[in-house]
Amino acid sequence: MQAFLKGPASISTKPVAAKEKSAAGSSGEGKRTKPIPWVEKYRPKNVDEVAYQDEVVAVLKKSLEGADLPNLLFYGPPGTGKTSTILAAARELFGPDLFRQRVLELNASDERGIQVIREKVKAFAQLTASGSRSDGKMCPPFKIVILDEADSMTSAAQAALRRTMEKESKTTRFCLICNYISRIIEPLTSRCSKFRFKPLSDSIQQQRLLDVSEKEHVKISNEAISYLVKVSEGDLRKAITFLQSATRLMGGKEITEKIITEIAGVIPKETIDELLLGCQSGSFEKLETLAKNLINEGFAVAQLVNQLHDTVVESEDYSDKQKSAIVEKLAEVDKCLADGADEFLQLMSLCALVMQQLTQNT
Repeated sequence: MQAFLKGPASISTKPVAAKEKSAAGSSGEGKRTKPIPWVEKYRPKNVDEVAYQDEVVAVLKKSLEGADLPNLLFYGPPGTGKTSTILAAARELFGPDLFRQRVLELNASDERGIQVIREKVKAFAQLTASGSRSDGKMCPPFKIVILDEADSMTSAAQAALRRTMEKESKTTRFCLICNYISRIIEPLTSRCSKFRFKPLSDSIQQQRLLDVSEKEHVKISNEAISYLVKVSEGDLRKAITFLQSATRLMGGKEITEKIITEIAGVIPKETIDELLLGCQSGSFEKLETLAKNLINEGFAVAQLVNQLHDTVVESEDYSDKQKSAIVEKLAEVDKCLADGADEFLQLMSLCALVMQQLTQNT
């Protein structure tokens, strides 16, 4: 009998121990900080942290001091801080408690057809804003609707927004964000205060990247930082992403220009010089071999077009007539690639014209 009683008791103790272990493990895992992409980690938390966009910051600071906020239209290249700026301003206006209730953010990934504008946006805009902040600061009596990537909205959806913007002006402010202002219909642009976000200057980007490197204990030379800025072309988001990728790849070692070239998908200068020398040789077979090698190594022809443009325009070895013919062909190839043409055939077509231009005078 005793043996029978002992059996279940001994069995029952094991699952309890297992449960305790699993509970301890889960609580230990919960304490670990979740890894966040550096782009999100170092996104500006308030308006003062926004770099280089002085006009927008000045307007938003006035609205934070108590003045009213107009409908806004932010436009400019990607990675210059458009979304970060309005989110930082909204957080300062409403505080962390009311932020989610007072801000409706719709991105290009969300459905934003005419039906969504008529139903979701209109319903949100009609709600009356009430309540005060928990920290006692003054809270404005309006809500904010952020329409990110507004240039990808249909004309019908944009037209449906016109009346809502006027009708709900007492309770709601709209902030449209886009890369190309020409794709926003005229009636909407006339209802908003327009702000152009400039591509970030090299010095501002370098300073931000050095700050991130210091906080994350990244070993990187000043030359590599300068090259990173050059490769990212005024897009700080791209630069920070490249920096994080390079750090993960090197695992604590110093980041060099060569590593950044590999991560960014930039074609080395030696490869482009070799291709141009192949064009000057006049041998079509040699040119075909070089083009095949370029494709086989995984380089994008669209990237080659961009870099070849800079190389040709800045070079003093070619006449103006040669430059104009090559640049015109580069434009044609770029259009064909955007339409989905075969990369190898476009590269051969480009190289054949370059060879023709470089060898006809010799």
